[in-house]
Amino acid sequence: MNNYKKYINMKKILNNRISHLLFLCMVLIITTLISCNNDDSSNGAPVITGVINYAAAPNDTIVDKLVPGQWVVIKGSNLKDAVKIAFNGIAVDFNGGLFSDTYAVVQLPAVIPFPLIAENQLNTIEVVNQNGSTTFSIDIVAGEPTLAGISNENPVEGEEVTIYGTNLFLIEEVVFGGIPITDYIVSDDGTTISFVVSDVTSAGPLKITTGSGVILTPFNVNDVTTGILSNADDIFNWPYWGGANIVNNTNLTDFEGNNSNFFLLNLNNVGSGGGSEWDMAVRINEAQWIPTEDLSDPVANWALKFEINVPVFWSGGTIMIKTSNGNFMARYEPWLISSTKSFKTTGWQTVTIPLTKFLDGGDGKGALASNISAIVGSEGKSECIMYFHNYGTSEISFRAAFDNIRVVKIIDASID
Repeated sequence: MNNYKKYINMKKILNNRISHLLFLCMVLIITTLISCNNDDSSNGAPVITGVINYAAAPNDTIVDKLVPGQWVVIKGSNLKDAVKIAFNGIAVDFNGGLFSDTYAVVQLPAVIPFPLIAENQLNTIEVVNQNGSTTFSIDIVAGEPTLAGISNENPVEGEEVTIYGTNLFLIEEVVFGGIPITDYIVSDDGTTISFVVSDVTSAGPLKITTGSGVILTPFNVNDVTTGILSNADDIFNWPYWGGANIVNNTNLTDFEGNNSNFFLLNLNNVGSGGGSEWDMAVRINEAQWIPTEDLSDPVANWALKFEINVPVFWSGGTIMIKTSNGNFMARYEPWLISSTKSFKTTGWQTVTIPLTKFLDGGDGKGALASNISAIVGSEGKSECIMYFHNYGTSEISFRAAFDNIRVVKIIDASID
């Protein structure tokens, strides 16, 4: 019995000591957490000491000028708990996992609407955490301007032309076909320039000079002769058959905005699998697509272009474009990329199909050509056949006009 009492007493003593030990551990943990929290709160507001380019050495250099979309590393202190980072007042999303107390990896906004930025926010980086904020001054400028497209490269007088691109800010000069444009409207986000054409008597490149660079096209606008396979007028080159008719605006009011002849495809109730190069096509006889001296150019440097007018909604069906080498074909299906799965134009617009869109396999879905000659032959000459085909299961009607079918250089390595 005495041994049993001793065992009970020892167990009580041991349990008490374990309880005290657990209590001391909990106190230590709580004290540590409080200490950590106090340490965090004592870090204070963020501080920025500089900005470096986010790139591998030797390009990870200190920068004094930033452009939209650039990745940078903000150097300083108290950065790891940032809740807001803004460039020119525009807050950006960021991944805190790329932060430490002394640096933050972040990307500038892809588009900065410079004309809308308040003057006191221009050329600033702002970082905010729970203890405060800081603002750092650094030049933030528009990047090099880029060209995405021109609504109509061959407009008529009085037509509005829209230039699409990026970083179209601080415009210093706009020249269209050799004619300076002085009256234009620039979108706030720098993605468009619009103007009304008043004089279309000369051909020449599009040139846009901005505060951060120059756009100069290697092709001419307002030009219906250079690279033209057929303009349905003086450069005819049409075999009089294939399904299309050559018409003008004399009796066709739905194709206004063209002062010359053009090709018309007017197709009604094309059944599933219907449409071919023999009866529903714009056919152009063999012509020089690419000058022989340029056949060694990269395929991406050249494009087929034409103006199109689609006055009624187009839904379904494909314009197949083939060369004399029938294995390489391009597909034109603008309705596919529309949210409504339908497409129409307001007047005439320019279509650009880079030669990289001419794919092997006979249906425009195969492999990219390794060189230009694979598409247009060793002499750079080829037919151009643009025909409608219905790959769907329902009947389709299609009414559209085509003009100024041409092949031009769209990338020129000699232009800086």
